[in-house]
Amino acid sequence: MYITSSSPSPSLSSPLLRGARVRFASSLSSPISSCVRRTSLSNSLSSASVSATQSSPSLVNYRSFSFCSAFRSLRASVPRWSYGVDWRSPVSLRAQIRNGAPVIERFQRKIATMASENPFKGIFTSLPKSGGGEFGKFYSLPALNDPRIDSLPYSIRILLESAIRNCDNFQVTEADVEKIIDWENTSPKQVEIPFKPARVLLQDFTGVPAVVDLACMRDAMNKLGGDSNRINPLVPVDLVIDHSVQVDVARNENAVQANMELEFQRNKERFAFLKWGSMALRNMLVVPPGSGIVHQVNLEYLGRVVFNTDGVLYPDSVVGTDSHTTMIDGLGVAGWGVGGIEAEAAMLGQPMSMVLPSVVGFKLSGKLRDGVTATDLVLTVTQMLRKHGVVSKFVEFYGEGMGELSLADRATIANMSPEYGATMGFFPVDHVTLQYLKLTGRSDETVAMIEAYLRANKMFVDYSEPQQQRVYSSYLELDLADVEPCVSGPKRPHDRVPLKDMKADWHSCLDNKVGFKGFGVPKEEQNKVAKFSFHGHPAELRHGNVVIAAITSCTNTSNPSVMLGAGLVAKKACELGLEVKPWIKTSLAPGSGVVTKYLLQSGLQKYLNQQGFHIVGYGCTTCIGNSGELDESVASAISENDIIAAAVLSGNRNFEGRVHPLTRANYLASPLWW
Repeated sequence: MYITSSSPSPSLSSPLLRGARVRFASSLSSPISSCVRRTSLSNSLSSASVSATQSSPSLVNYRSFSFCSAFRSLRASVPRWSYGVDWRSPVSLRAQIRNGAPVIERFQRKIATMASENPFKGIFTSLPKSGGGEFGKFYSLPALNDPRIDSLPYSIRILLESAIRNCDNFQVTEADVEKIIDWENTSPKQVEIPFKPARVLLQDFTGVPAVVDLACMRDAMNKLGGDSNRINPLVPVDLVIDHSVQVDVARNENAVQANMELEFQRNKERFAFLKWGSMALRNMLVVPPGSGIVHQVNLEYLGRVVFNTDGVLYPDSVVGTDSHTTMIDGLGVAGWGVGGIEAEAAMLGQPMSMVLPSVVGFKLSGKLRDGVTATDLVLTVTQMLRKHGVVSKFVEFYGEGMGELSLADRATIANMSPEYGATMGFFPVDHVTLQYLKLTGRSDETVAMIEAYLRANKMFVDYSEPQQQRVYSSYLELDLADVEPCVSGPKRPHDRVPLKDMKADWHSCLDNKVGFKGFGVPKEEQNKVAKFSFHGHPAELRHGNVVIAAITSCTNTSNPSVMLGAGLVAKKACELGLEVKPWIKTSLAPGSGVVTKYLLQSGLQKYLNQQGFHIVGYGCTTCIGNSGELDESVASAISENDIIAAAVLSGNRNFEGRVHPLTRANYLASPLWW
């Protein structure tokens, strides 16, 4: 939050802010109210900062401080005003604030003097353009002349640059910088460092409480007679509305329109509130419904890779209120998911305190065989990393096999970082990254600036040049040629099953006692058949029959290789006269409109439609449980006969009950294997 030093101290108004929040939240729809209750305004205020205007992101003139601490320090000098004050009267409250104003001003001046100018200003240098002029200025890591930096993983270099750029010996100290430079020795000791991400990413479920908090702060500022327009995020905030769409209508050419109309009817107040936020708050962009899945929008449009803010260049980094924010790691942008309080603290200019992570070096060699997809690769990687143990660690991929992976393949692997337990799965920027940036409409000048900056700061990988040996905490290696077609399930993402072994594995799951790989079905009941009538036609279900088939989720639905592959499989099925059973709920939810365009232009969408995979919307659907209701006859057949029904989806999570309450077996698979 940005409040000038002449404004009344928000620390004295926190009771009013809490009251204002209750009043504001109660005026919103129940979905907002329930979300608001999960994010405490008092907690977010304790992270807010009081600062003066900053001339650049690299110079910090005012120290942020805790409002709670400020209040405690003022209690000795300001008469107690907890009693005898009419809290419902802004006039009485303003009078109390005026009485304490001189003390507050002295306190703020004392805080301001604690921060110093950046001690690394000597390495703040210019980045020249090849044709003359300059792209901007940056903090040069090579200018430190420290050989330890050359062996640092690329992901740690991003943390180092952020610490150097934000160093004021108050929020970020020279000692913090030294910890990161000496990462090889300090990371095993679990030392803590501050980190200031460049931006924050929100989605509509978890982002609404953050916007409500900002609105409440503005409301309180108005009641105190201040300028509410000064309440804004300090870093760029992007909110993508993609978690509200549900598959109510499927297997219908008008499914997109019908589902979006229902989405707007259900979320009218929430969407209106978010639209207000996009217009009222500076530094906030709201991407409307129907644009795509948040992480694909982040890849195609929001990701900067390198920021240029007022002539200061620095690496893009992001924290998001969605666990799969890690998908942006495939673009060479350091990003991961955090809780709402951490996200709000970052929005309000506060550094995140984090343990300096260990980094697992994952070497890739060879190339994928024909017919093996990125989905097969990521399920294999997930199983390997879960076995290795990477919780709270970074995973950094390297090796000659990197050149064989498209950026979409890399993003697929990075996306499933939460499933293999890592904070992020990072792919450093190389020529593949630059090609993707051009493909997605970034200007030639922007791409040239990104490459020049990253090369100058030793953050760019050029596989045509000799590679400096980097040090990692531990090592793994995978020959891409060893990856085979597979699925994962029936209840966990890392329970990988080779496709050729699927039938035997399913029968063993029926036999096994109830658990992650078992349903405990007696032998005499395993061949049970549930017969029912589906819209006047006879139908039947057995254990393991698929009732939901969804091409969904951020993991796969924007990867051209698997999406076009799915279209080709549908085309072949149509030519052979094969049809998906009509009682199976099929759906296709692309990651962005780009997918629709290439499926239409290639002529493959019509074959997907014939098999029932009509486009149902643009957003997170079946993967987060927004699969909609099954047909009543199907649901009854499952419930009344205790059938273990199955769902197959191109998602990233398949825990029992997540996809649909009636599908106890859920398998993650490439869209090609259906």
